[in-house]
Amino acid sequence: QTKTGIALLYDEVSENAYDIRLKLTKEVLTIQKQDVVCVSGSDHSANHRTVTLRRQPVGGLGLSIKGGAEHKVPVVISKIFKDQAAEQTGMLFIGDAIIQVNGINVESATHEEVVHLLRNAGDEVTITVQYLREAPSFLKLPLGSPGPSSDHSSGASSPLFDSGLHLNGNSTNTAPSSPSSPTANEPKYEKRWLDTLSVPLSMARISRYKTGTDKLRSNAFEVLALDGVSTGILQFYTAQESADWLRAMSTNISDLTLQNMKMANKCCSPSDQVIHMGWVNERLEGTDSSQLYKFKFLALKGSSFYIFSTPPVSTLDWVRAEKIYNLCEVLFKIHKLWLADDCWLQANFYLGIHQDFDLEDQRPYCFSVMVGHGKSHYFNVELGSELAVWEKSFQRAIFLEVQRTGSKTYMCSWQGDTLCFTVDFALGFTCFDSKTKNVLWRFKFSQLKGSSDDGKTRVKLLFQNLDTKQIETKELEFQDLTAVLHCIHSFIAAKVASVDPVFIDSQSIARKYMYSN
Repeated sequence: QTKTGIALLYDEVSENAYDIRLKLTKEVLTIQKQDVVCVSGSDHSANHRTVTLRRQPVGGLGLSIKGGAEHKVPVVISKIFKDQAAEQTGMLFIGDAIIQVNGINVESATHEEVVHLLRNAGDEVTITVQYLREAPSFLKLPLGSPGPSSDHSSGASSPLFDSGLHLNGNSTNTAPSSPSSPTANEPKYEKRWLDTLSVPLSMARISRYKTGTDKLRSNAFEVLALDGVSTGILQFYTAQESADWLRAMSTNISDLTLQNMKMANKCCSPSDQVIHMGWVNERLEGTDSSQLYKFKFLALKGSSFYIFSTPPVSTLDWVRAEKIYNLCEVLFKIHKLWLADDCWLQANFYLGIHQDFDLEDQRPYCFSVMVGHGKSHYFNVELGSELAVWEKSFQRAIFLEVQRTGSKTYMCSWQGDTLCFTVDFALGFTCFDSKTKNVLWRFKFSQLKGSSDDGKTRVKLLFQNLDTKQIETKELEFQDLTAVLHCIHSFIAAKVASVDPVFIDSQSIARKYMYSN
């Protein structure tokens, strides 16, 4: 199904916006601009059209003009009046920039100079025009249906004055002149929407923010293709239109990503499948403490969580990830959801691990992935629905990896002894001597009643003895304590999910609130 609609293309350099038409298919977003094309007859110059107008006693030249050099725009035809001289030629259109009047170049002329020339040009006026494809929106030229009779002004007042040349001007001829009309062999022109840029949506990304900042564009966003080609800033007339287009494009990009995943998974073993992948923004702390964001492509595949600067396209690309982490040793956490225009939900819940993120930035839909050695990655996505998908995907990928792995063993020490600590999906926790392999203690997951750590290397695990009901404290020291704590969390969460999947679903913050904005 194809979605079409009118939008504006915003030029950040000139700060002008131009009317465009968007055409969205499943795989491509096309930007169209209006132009005048020759549809029949011999066309000497597609760009420039030279037309002779005969001034009529009633109605004059039958057109109005706007613009001028003082406004940094050419003088353009802003109205064409029905059944009058300009319309009868069939060769003039709203949006045509006037290049010459009776051979005099007016490209750098002011509004008043062009009005004066046209009014004093006699009964026959020859003008050369070229359609202004990027007419700034402040001219408020009516788009209408393409064609010379598409006058019916938009009714919106423009900061630029409309000079009507449908009046008699300085005509010396009192007898009615024959109307201007195209002859049989003259070329025939039409105003049409022409494709000017096509952006493939496969692996494309969307940004609603001004580059690298927290400044959200008002009713506007940019779409960037995999090869870096950008649509430019697409601006919409209402927040509703902007939201509709954003959702439609995001849906199509997601569908294509799903197709790419299915293709990739055909080449991968069952234990190395892609669970989810897609674009996010990663927050980088700037040297001047300003918060910068950079596009990153994340993937959950097999036993690993990948961070790429560009998406993996071939099988070989998977080894060139910027970062690769074992899924058992990461912790996914939602930070922010946007609930209503003036209401934040800060979701600072999770199990037993200290965190101190500064959440002063203004972006909604944020999550972090905490990794080993106390390090973290802080991400943001464009839509609440994307956040919900990442939350569910991380959960699923981690649970699958826990069940596949079955157990993880870490080297640790206590009071000078080198020990091994095993987290096992079926058995729970086991600690044994690394040399003799003698089991020192073993507890089920259900016996773990609490834990505390020094934030560096040492942890205390509190277990309840099933016979005495007394709490037993076990202290251990690990090189990478964070990874071990995350692993314990992953195994316990997977265990709960295997017993009570409904409980895990009920804990999903993003899915609970994703429809509320």
